[in-house]
Amino acid sequence: MPGALSHLRVLDLSRVLAGPWAGQILADLGAEVIKIERPGVGDDTRAWGPPFLQDAAGENTSEAAYYLSANRNKQSVTVDFTQPEGQRLVRELAAQSDILLENFKVGGLAAYGLDYASLKAINPRLIYCSITGFGQYGPYAKRAGYDFMIQGLGGLMSLTGKPDDEAGGGPVKVGVALTDILTGLYSTVAVLAALAHRDRGDKEGGGSGQHIDMALLDVQVACLANQAMNYLTTGNAPKRLGNAHPNIVPYQDFPTADGDFILTVGNDGQFRKFCEVAGHAEWADDPRFANNKQRVANRAVLIPLIRQATVFKTTAEWVAALEQAGVPCGPINDLAQVFDDPQVLARGLRVEVPHSLGGTLPQVASPIRLSETPVEYRQAPPLLGEHTEAVLQRLLGLDAAQIEVLRQAGVV
Repeated sequence: MPGALSHLRVLDLSRVLAGPWAGQILADLGAEVIKIERPGVGDDTRAWGPPFLQDAAGENTSEAAYYLSANRNKQSVTVDFTQPEGQRLVRELAAQSDILLENFKVGGLAAYGLDYASLKAINPRLIYCSITGFGQYGPYAKRAGYDFMIQGLGGLMSLTGKPDDEAGGGPVKVGVALTDILTGLYSTVAVLAALAHRDRGDKEGGGSGQHIDMALLDVQVACLANQAMNYLTTGNAPKRLGNAHPNIVPYQDFPTADGDFILTVGNDGQFRKFCEVAGHAEWADDPRFANNKQRVANRAVLIPLIRQATVFKTTAEWVAALEQAGVPCGPINDLAQVFDDPQVLARGLRVEVPHSLGGTLPQVASPIRLSETPVEYRQAPPLLGEHTEAVLQRLLGLDAAQIEVLRQAGVV
């Protein structure tokens, strides 16, 4: 069955992570995604290794694991659009596309006639999504923006890590480029909203595309969520709490006889059940701990008491006992344990796709589960320029001789 977005074509001029992440989501949902890359170089992340995919002999291939995380189900077409002929090719592809993704600096594509205004003139239905560090306007608009920097500037690192007065205290970034990934997700939502607007316009007589202005900083600030509201409603900037929660207690990691586990008590009833399992039913009736408001106020008293109790059982023993009692908890897994977890296995979160260099390529499955138009893993992330000839022939009508002339000129 065709994918939910199989009627759409996406021209992906983005590279690294935020834009490619959005492109991969759209591709997973069935859209035809054509990834435009620089001849001979390609997406920066192709070189961001080790690790690299290995071939059957155990030798590294050209494909970095980082690149392979965000580019499946796409076609790679190499075009040098610093050359006039390359600009023409991209414009002709844009004229036949529904969506364009790009993450060049503000105004960077105008010199090539590939900015929104130029492409709107030839395709008014085009949805043009620009992803930058700081957006299309404002005092920082011309600056380059990278995830790590935005995590710091956007406040996330002020909330992540141990308190300054503890050993190892200080700001810490999240272990994956979370701001890039969230920007890719928000960009996908924005693109789908723009498509809905265009489709509604079609029904009313003349749907149009639009320009989407996505900024990593905007996304990072928006995703501060309850912590942002904690500040906005009080005027007090939240501090780092390590693994503790600013608004819920107990909601953090605790030591066990053989490691650590996470306890996430969400209400007073769950706290009472935990106390019973822990052998300290009296805690639930202690006025200092009887409700969450009091537990937050007295966390400095309660948390050491819990830590003294949890060290007498193993992680597995705590998880088994608390699950039986209906108290949310879990282990702290490394990635080997994650991909061996029975729930992860049952949900099929690791998939294998054929790859011309590696034989097969493991991938992390899409979390999207659609009953009628499920995600399909049609092809592995493409080799650089793997589909150049096929796409230029199919969409632009160029023959092999014309493509060879462009290749000799370094255009493709």
